[in-house]
Amino acid sequence: MSLAGKVAIVTGSGQGLGLAYARELARQGAAVVVNDVNEAAAAAAVAQIEADGRKATAVVVPVGSTEAAKALVDGAIAAFGRLDILVTNAGILRDRSLLKMTDEDFDLVINVHLRGTFTCVREAFGYFKANNVQGRIIAIGSPTGQRGNFGQTNYAAAKAGIVGMVRTWALEMKKGGVTVNAVIPVAATAMTKTIPYFQKAVEADERGEAMPAFFRRDLGFGTASDVAGLIAYLASDDAAGVTGQAIGAGGDRLQIWTHPEPATTDYREGGWTYEALQEQGAEIIGGHLQGVGEEFLPLPEELQPQAESAAGAGAR
Repeated sequence: MSLAGKVAIVTGSGQGLGLAYARELARQGAAVVVNDVNEAAAAAAVAQIEADGRKATAVVVPVGSTEAAKALVDGAIAAFGRLDILVTNAGILRDRSLLKMTDEDFDLVINVHLRGTFTCVREAFGYFKANNVQGRIIAIGSPTGQRGNFGQTNYAAAKAGIVGMVRTWALEMKKGGVTVNAVIPVAATAMTKTIPYFQKAVEADERGEAMPAFFRRDLGFGTASDVAGLIAYLASDDAAGVTGQAIGAGGDRLQIWTHPEPATTDYREGGWTYEALQEQGAEIIGGHLQGVGEEFLPLPEELQPQAESAAGAGAR
């Protein structure tokens, strides 16, 4: 067990991906602080981890505020005497197209995903630095933050912001030996269950059957447990040299996302005036336009959803 003696906090771990992360960290030997806003879900998650023969405790608090972040770190120390690993997974959705999205829709998602990641990481890093702990921080991103998705202005902003913070924190935490990475999961969850495109994959998972190879390999779409191994690896000493990265995991696929780089670079003496761009803009800019949104392969006929069209499917 490579994480024996370590203590981890996993936010939003009462169910779904977060619970899979918590169980895998525990399986590798870490004592885990389960966090959720639902007391019953948190208690059930702790019971499940303890039934696996591992150690866990619950801190029921909605992430976002500094007070919540402090309660999580204090809870880890009170229960297990230390903190080594933080996984910021907690999140909510309020999907609406731009003109229908309210201030509240935007603020709620930003508060939980973006501010919650910021406050929890700040609190954990403060503990790491004060106690000379070469800790591990894993922030959860999304394909939506990397590519965009219709109806998810708030979620895309939060997830893109998380990856931007991770790159900055990698620079700030390097001296202390603390690593920080973003994981981009693609898996069957309550969110993807509602998307017709993934119907056959989710139904197979719910029956306890292997997902069709098209989903696992061609799309990199799998179960929550398919992502959990990467979480545990990044939390281990084996990944001491990995920091500032955005790493995708899903099904049979592992991806290293590139940092944004210029698609082309051109120079013009005197700068790029409006007139100069009229002459060359179509060639330089128009010739290097970048794609937006996730593009999905056509579903094989046998995997077509039964009752609904697959058109418009998006990835969370």
